[in-house]
Amino acid sequence: MVAPPLMFSGHLDFRLHLVLATLAGRAIKIDKIRSEDMEPGLKDYEISFLRLLEKVTNGSIIEISYTGTTVVYKPGLIVNGTLTHSCPISRSIGYFIEPLLLLAPFGKSALSLTLTGITSNGIDLGVDTIRTAIFPIYEKFGISRQELRIARRGSPPLGGGEVTLFLPHIVLCPNTLHAVVDTPPVLKIRGIAYSTRVSPDSVNRIIDGARSILSGTKCETFIYSDVARGEESGKSPGFGVTLVGETRTGWCYTSEAVGEAGVVPEEVGKRAACALLKEIAIGGMVCRVQVATLITLMVLGREDIGRVLLGANVIDESFVRLLRLIKLFWGTEARIKKHESDEPMFESEDDRDEKDDDTDSNNEQVEEYVLSIKGTGFVNANKKIA
Repeated sequence: MVAPPLMFSGHLDFRLHLVLATLAGRAIKIDKIRSEDMEPGLKDYEISFLRLLEKVTNGSIIEISYTGTTVVYKPGLIVNGTLTHSCPISRSIGYFIEPLLLLAPFGKSALSLTLTGITSNGIDLGVDTIRTAIFPIYEKFGISRQELRIARRGSPPLGGGEVTLFLPHIVLCPNTLHAVVDTPPVLKIRGIAYSTRVSPDSVNRIIDGARSILSGTKCETFIYSDVARGEESGKSPGFGVTLVGETRTGWCYTSEAVGEAGVVPEEVGKRAACALLKEIAIGGMVCRVQVATLITLMVLGREDIGRVLLGANVIDESFVRLLRLIKLFWGTEARIKKHESDEPMFESEDDRDEKDDDTDSNNEQVEEYVLSIKGTGFVNANKKIA
């Protein structure tokens, strides 16, 4: 007997509903999508994501009502393949890549996907953030060899960027994660500042602005510059920066900032640097943009208890909604317990061999929690068929 579709209302977590439904093999129905708005129904980027989902799967059935306020989705098998997709300029390419990263490792074959559009817009994850901060999360679960090549950068509003996503690693089941030690201090800070169709000096000004804030951490800091010229610069002028704070154990924190009208490059660098320090101050093993990916992969792991250390500010409304969806699709629950830690947030070059007990700002107490959740023993459906 076929199980009835799970019911959802509203456009909130639209991509997450579709991704979890595909992984769990459950049909879903989403109604009342912006039913009270002046322009009700699905937006162009949501329809584009449905088309992309249809490309990477085989046998999926998507039904959209006449008004666009109701969607019925019956997932098929993830097949991947070599694909191309044109993303609307209303959202960036990261909006489409982020959910695909959760699906591709469980497909029938490798995924090679070329996407065109805006590479970074300050709303969705930028391509540099995905490459430097999201890929390392997958490596913790035994999913490696991902590549994201930026052929052209595209700034808003017209875009014109092009990237190629290559995900060759097909897994049967993710590894179980055990990361409950004290939060490791940040050892070094890396970043990449870019510009398109503006003066190359803008990149140097961004770097100077970021360094003026990060110099107080006494960490080794290096920010690369990427000045796009000619055909590689897309259709619109723009600039931005992505920063990553790396720890000795391979975990990282990230932030990004994109230039807007009337904002000078130095301000963009300072904004990204301050955002990075805030993410580090939260504590835990991951920052806010990584937590949904981390928990989803933990649930898909082997039937063992996985544990991870999270900062208190990571536990917000979206975090709770994710745990509720996981219980709805797989019936598993999470346990959250407070963790005591006295580790410093930063480790300067002088402190690598010995601890400095006199530092006051580096040893601030951070409120952290240990999340424990049992894996569902998820198995790649294509492997079961084979």
